[in-house]
Amino acid sequence: MKRIVVEKKILEKNDDIANSIRNLLDKNHIFSLNVMSSPGAGKTTLIERIVEALKPEYKIAAIDGDLDTQRDAQRIAALGIEAVQINTSGTCHLDSSMVQKALNDISLDLDLLIIENVGNLVCPASFYLGTHKNAVLISTPEGDDKVKKYPTMFNIADVVLINKMDIAQFVNFNVEKVENEIKELNPNAIIFKISAIKNESLSEFINWIKKNIELLKHQ
Repeated sequence: MKRIVVEKKILEKNDDIANSIRNLLDKNHIFSLNVMSSPGAGKTTLIERIVEALKPEYKIAAIDGDLDTQRDAQRIAALGIEAVQINTSGTCHLDSSMVQKALNDISLDLDLLIIENVGNLVCPASFYLGTHKNAVLISTPEGDDKVKKYPTMFNIADVVLINKMDIAQFVNFNVEKVENEIKELNPNAIIFKISAIKNESLSEFINWIKKNIELLKHQ
């Protein structure tokens, strides 16, 4: 019972900070996206493609979460935008206090903030970060059984991106099965089938981001 009370208090504190972050982002008309997946699914490559597509038109910054190293933030910063790395030193997710601290190092003269969460299909689903939308990435080499095995993650997704579609046939990934399981679990989730590394079939997802940026800018 004590353990449950402690967990509840941790999540309540997290949500309070997250709501403050959300208010800050809304006040500055910054659309925010929390990108989550298992390790190696292609989050950083996807973010690179987003930045490449939208940088000519919008001001973008990124917060990258990982257990260690600066590699992800360095890759994103190389594209000419602000990028802050959060090293969690073993924690399997970002929480709102980490994001709040990282925001102190980012200019709020932005249109889009992308948060790359720690690679994990479990813990990040429980920690609201104040972002406007959640994007969950699943890659075909991981197998087509992930939706039912990790339902909480797919339940909170506004967008699910099935990545590495260029090799789906070679790894026996049943796309129809995965789409049906996502729709059964979360009928409101939008599904995009892409190949981030080959920059294929990304235009609809990029347009979805642009639409959300523009909606928030005019509120």
